[in-house]
Amino acid sequence: MQELFIDNAQQLQKFADKAADSDWLAVDTEFLRERTYFPKLCLIQIANGELAAAIDPLALDDLGPLRELLMNPHIEKVFHAARQDMEIFLNEWDVLPRPLFDTQPAAALLGLGDQVGYGKLIQQVLKTELPKDHSRTDWSRRPLDKAQLRYALDDVIYLGQAYLKMKSQLERAGRLSWLDAEFRTLTSRQTYSLDPMDMWKKVKGRQHIKGVKLAILQALAAWREKQALAKNLPRRWILKDDVLLEIARRAPKNTQELEHVRGVETGFVKKSGKTILELIEKARQLPKDQWPRDKHPTTRPTPQQEATLDLLGAALRLIAHEAGLSPQVIASRKDLLALLNNEENSPLLRGWRKSLAGEPLQELIAGKSQVVIEQGMATFRAV
Repeated sequence: MQELFIDNAQQLQKFADKAADSDWLAVDTEFLRERTYFPKLCLIQIANGELAAAIDPLALDDLGPLRELLMNPHIEKVFHAARQDMEIFLNEWDVLPRPLFDTQPAAALLGLGDQVGYGKLIQQVLKTELPKDHSRTDWSRRPLDKAQLRYALDDVIYLGQAYLKMKSQLERAGRLSWLDAEFRTLTSRQTYSLDPMDMWKKVKGRQHIKGVKLAILQALAAWREKQALAKNLPRRWILKDDVLLEIARRAPKNTQELEHVRGVETGFVKKSGKTILELIEKARQLPKDQWPRDKHPTTRPTPQQEATLDLLGAALRLIAHEAGLSPQVIASRKDLLALLNNEENSPLLRGWRKSLAGEPLQELIAGKSQVVIEQGMATFRAV
């Protein structure tokens, strides 16, 4: 396989021309995000089975040929855990590569584990151990040494090999189409569109407050998100989650009360205190029907629900065993509770999970089937 390091326009155009007839491209990115809101793209790796290239976006003023290559609708783009890579391309080019194949959800359908990491995937599929020496590399530093480039190129060389083998296995098992809905989600702009008014849902510990205090948290989290986006800074650099939560819990009415909140610094109060207090007061004035509500309440299931969930869990294990999958790949206990409560957003009511497990479990809930023990073994039986 020809291996390239590309850091000038001529090389990039030549590579893009050669790769334009590819059926598929294995793609990976290296980036930094510790000090910014948006990821800083530092390296792009691409392989097609004959060529493997590490492309340096820090040295190239124009990535147009690469953009055209990755947006080619006749070439399948292969990623592992694609979401962050897709977000980077959307930020860089305001468009998403498609069609796409993601080896992480594909691995789950082959019984290789839920959310399996790249190194473990390669070990399982190709029986190859990849080194982890450069997993914490600062990819913005130049020059990159030979070992770093080897590590970066291996990410796509072995990804391509795993893809070919996994896709063939999925086709033989009749499960390739099961991934269509997931891949459509990964290539939808809506997936990466964040509404600042929804960012309170990402605040750790939010389940411990409710009512108007949750409305205050919503307003403060939205303000933080807009600040982080405008300044291209991590959210925590604007205001940490625990401080945000404590302000919402205490709901200070004046500067002095705000200063007494643990973690709030004097400089922050001087710069943003007035705005924070105005947001708190505005949230206080919201009608009760406009307060946000957490879709996952902290109330525990009743003993009857717990028993029903245990039964559904047993049924799910039977279904998973028959399909050669881990039960966790199909549904969590929380997902089973959502199905039991007939919630529309239950993952068991969408895609392949619906036909494989959702519908049989709904029949069990409706009393149309039952789990019985025959000769010491649990099994399904129609009523």
